[in-house]
Amino acid sequence: MTKRASGPIGAPCWVDLWTSDVEGSRRFYPELFGWVAEQPDPDHGGYFMFTRESVPIAGGMGDMGEMRADNTWKPYLASNDIEATLKLATELGAAVQAPALAVDDLGVQAVITDPQGLVIGVWQPGSFPGFTVINEHGAPIFFAFDTYDYDGAVDFYRQAFGWKPLEEETEDGHHYAGYMDPDTDRPLAGIGDKVENLAQDERPAWAVFWQSDDVDASVQKVLALGGTVLTAAKDGGLGRVAHVADPTGARFWLCTPGR
Repeated sequence: MTKRASGPIGAPCWVDLWTSDVEGSRRFYPELFGWVAEQPDPDHGGYFMFTRESVPIAGGMGDMGEMRADNTWKPYLASNDIEATLKLATELGAAVQAPALAVDDLGVQAVITDPQGLVIGVWQPGSFPGFTVINEHGAPIFFAFDTYDYDGAVDFYRQAFGWKPLEEETEDGHHYAGYMDPDTDRPLAGIGDKVENLAQDERPAWAVFWQSDDVDASVQKVLALGGTVLTAAKDGGLGRVAHVADPTGARFWLCTPGR
C-alpha cells in the first residue's frame, strides 16, 4: 500500500470513466471494488466521484451534450505547468482535444491525443491532487499501453512529460519502458511493444490496472455483474492479471501483484 500527498510530475494522478450507462456504472464498480458512487455534480456536467474508504479514487460522467460517451477509462498525467506541457506536446505531434480549463480551485485539466492517437488527460493540481492511495485492493496499481511505434512513444513521453524510463528487453525480444516512482522505485506506468496482448479489434490505448486481492475471484464477480473477460487470468511480470470489460464494454485490467 502506498499513500501519497500527490503523484510525481509526469505520473498518472487521476483516472475517469466516460460511460454510456451512468447508473449501470455507478452500480457495477461499487459492487466489484467496494467503492461508493457519490452524487453527480450538476455544476460540472453531472461529473461524479467514486470514493474508496471516503477518499476519491476515480471519476465518471456520461454523454456530454451531443458528444456520446465512448466507454473508456482515461488516465491523467500530472503537470506543474499545463500550458507549457500542451505547447511542448503539440510541438512533438500531439493534438489538443480539450484545452486547459480550470475546475474551480481544484486544478486545471486538458485532454490530448498523443502522436500515436492515444487519448490522455493532463492535470495541473490545485487543491485536488488526484488519487492519493495506490497499490491496494480497489486502487490503481499501474497504467500502461502497448504500441506499434515503441521508440516514438517512449521519446514523446520522455520529452513531453519528463519521463526517465527504465528500459528493458525481454528474453523473447520485446521492449518495455517503465516510469518508476522516484520515491519507491516501483513502476507507475509503462510502454511496451507486445501488441499481441491487445484483444481482437482493440486499438492501442492507455489502460488502467486496478489492484485486486484475488484476481480470479474478481473475474468471477465481473462476469456475475454482466461484464466480460477479454483475457483470462494469467501470471506475468506484474503478478496475476486479467483483462476484463464492464457491461458497456469499458476495458480495464485486474492485478494481484506478485510477491
